[in-house]
Amino acid sequence: MIACDRMAEAFGVALEDMLHYEEKNKSLPLPPKGKHMFGTVTVGARGQIVLPKKAREVFQIKAGDTIMVLGDEAQGIALIKADDMIDFVQQALKMANQKDKN
Repeated sequence: MIACDRMAEAFGVALEDMLHYEEKNKSLPLPPKGKHMFGTVTVGARGQIVLPKKAREVFQIKAGDTIMVLGDEAQGIALIKADDMIDFVQQALKMANQKDKN
């Protein structure tokens, strides 16, 4: 198991992804560690989507969580838990205030 862990680290992939990789499409290599492709979803009539179970597990998203939808016309759409965004902004403001004091 240690050798597998070291091999995954050397290739920059997650051990779980390496162990459970199925070469269904030879054009898609193993993703780098921390990067995921969860599959596709279908957009409903009112614009709703269902996040794949694996995505919810990896990002610890559960029923009742508030998700922010961010967009960049050149790069696409990003989803982030609202609590994580609030924490990020608070940390950025704290760092800016500390910088201003120095």
